[in-house]
Amino acid sequence: MNMDIGKLKWTRAPGNYIISDHKIEITTSPHTDLWQRTYYHFRNDSAPVLQMETDEPFFSFTVRAEFESKRRFDQCGIVMYLDSENWLKASIEYENEAFQHLGSVVTNHGYSDWATTQIPASIKSMWYRLSRREDDYRLECSEDGIAFRQMRVCHMWNGRGAIQFGIYACSPEESSFKATFTHLELTECKWLAHNGQQPD
Repeated sequence: MNMDIGKLKWTRAPGNYIISDHKIEITTSPHTDLWQRTYYHFRNDSAPVLQMETDEPFFSFTVRAEFESKRRFDQCGIVMYLDSENWLKASIEYENEAFQHLGSVVTNHGYSDWATTQIPASIKSMWYRLSRREDDYRLECSEDGIAFRQMRVCHMWNGRGAIQFGIYACSPEESSFKATFTHLELTECKWLAHNGQQPD
């Protein structure tokens, strides 16, 4: 089913954006970012985030992101932003003309981690899928929107009950670029229950 874009609400709306029935365009502003403490020690909580709220404990959210990134750390992708100290995101972060980082950040109780792999800088679009099973989450990516590969499984300590999820785009350095989001889809959970070892 297509997602009702009208249910999306801004946390820190960007200066320039366009929303239509089937497409969302965000033009980033310089010095916008999401990061908390770990390693770098700084705290950045300024990225535009567009989300909807749900208390549905089992679902999957899919979106395609196209981007014209060109400066280090330019990024856009999928997000679940609960508050400044509890959120997760998956995106491609531009590094240089040779490569960029496909990765994810999980922030619990004010500390972020960053798991990445290098991909060619020539890649300018990616599909992302966020799946929820109560307070556990799975992030996936796909280059064609058909074959998805797992990026991470994580637990969100504040991720039970009502949450918010959606998209984001930002430029941590002196940069601005356009990110285009299409094919927003909300479905039954595509992350199936584990059928191996039983819980303790």
